[in-house]
Amino acid sequence: MKYLLWLLKAAIFFTLFAFALNNQQDATVHFFFGTQWRAPLVLVVLTAFSAGLAVGVLGMVPRWWRHRTAARRAQAAAAVAAPAAPAPAATTANNSTPAAPPPPPDLPSIHGI
Repeated sequence: MKYLLWLLKAAIFFTLFAFALNNQQDATVHFFFGTQWRAPLVLVVLTAFSAGLAVGVLGMVPRWWRHRTAARRAQAAAAVAAPAAPAPAATTANNSTPAAPPPPPDLPSIHGI
């Protein structure tokens, strides 16, 4: 399975590399007010992909912050509401096996799912 994944990664790399070699001619991107940018087509596609990726990440940042804040609040509330764990029972001289730890308390989900 590991070799199959490496083969898939190599196929994707060589496909993209062939795409880059086949599209070396210049492309012109026209902006407003008569400005233009001339660059190889592969560079234009890479720039458009990177810009889209950056806009998508920046669009998700407020939601990530809200989710992280809610998770911290839920975790703090769960820590305050969690009862103190009882002390483990002492082992007797006849029984050399340690006592089993108490089961964990039922805590609310901190992930909001």
